Amino acid sequence: MDKKIQILLAEDDSQLGTLIMENLEDEGYEVKFCLNGATAWEQFQKQEPDICLLDVNMPERDGFSLAKKIRQKSDVVPIIFLTAKSMEEDKLKGFETGADDYVTKPFSFRELVSRIQVFIRRNKMLMRENKQAYEWGNLTFRPAELYLRVDGTDSTLTQKESDLLNFFCENADKALRREDILTHIWGKNDYFLGRSMDVFITRIRKLLKNADAVSLETIHQVGFRLNTKHSL
Repeated sequence: MDKKIQILLAEDDSQLGTLIMENLEDEGYEVKFCLNGATAWEQFQKQEPDICLLDVNMPERDGFSLAKKIRQKSDVVPIIFLTAKSMEEDKLKGFETGADDYVTKPFSFRELVSRIQVFIRRNKMLMRENKQAYEWGNLTFRPAELYLRVDGTDSTLTQKESDLLNFFCENADKALRREDILTHIWGKNDYFLGRSMDVFITRIRKLLKNADAVSLETIHQVGFRLNTKHSL
């Protein structure tokens, strides 16, 4: 029997949280439900879940600070924020603290399950991937290990940075549209996800600044292209 996907749910509305938990359990997931951020952090340390669903406004530790703590411990576990519909700042701040996605309240349960399944499929795909390495000039990149070496400097990437750079490497020297990148990496084309992607693009550019055979080009009104000088 396959091991159940474990979800950490942090939501201070007990009625809403119970409803989400019961529906997710009906879908076959195992859910650890916590009413505040402090308890959720304790639960995370006891048993690292497969996915985290975090409300933004919670007592004792809010969703943003909880996400930061989780990211200090794991770059891999997907974090989905549950945000108020009108709070656009929450969505942007959530991405800055390490969130992978968000669902706005009120939301349909099917939408929530759909977002969860995107990350389950992504993680399964990553587990099946061979430990492929890309080598161009003074750059070595091993996606499965979150490892990047440029001009003698080693870096450990976050999972999202690795996913994004891997997609560029898989499509090296090809123009990639913004919407295609967002759909492939984040599962949907969305304004706030686009803002988040731009942050990750900036980080990747900094990591590649000393690469002698690779550069990340912005193609106006289209997207991006990873330009390479093949040295293999």
